[in-house]
Amino acid sequence: MGYQGPDQGYALRLCRVFRDQIRVSERENIADVERGCVQIALKRASLFGRAPVVHDLEIAYRIWGFLADEVDVGLIEERERRFEGVSEAHHYADARVLVETVRDEILMMSPGEIKDRHAADWASLLELL
Repeated sequence: MGYQGPDQGYALRLCRVFRDQIRVSERENIADVERGCVQIALKRASLFGRAPVVHDLEIAYRIWGFLADEVDVGLIEERERRFEGVSEAHHYADARVLVETVRDEILMMSPGEIKDRHAADWASLLELL
């Protein structure tokens, strides 16, 4: 999913920072959410040519609305469909598709820019077909 960066396992450790802040629906599995967002965070880190940092994971969670107080029903439906099962090894192809929904130029934005854009138009952050 892009170029491998150093110390990718650190992104898994960073999940603990957000575990109490993540908001999921009844149909979403936290393991799927973490795995999917870690993959997106690793893509962002690789764009900068470095190991993952907390902002990479924050951006992944914000893009998909997991840190928002209120989330559009349409986004929740997309999340439920796209994240389902990605924590399982045999869903690797689904994880790749999930990561590809976020364009590089979006991943280059700051957490604040993502938060503002998400509030204004969450769909503009994603390539949904």
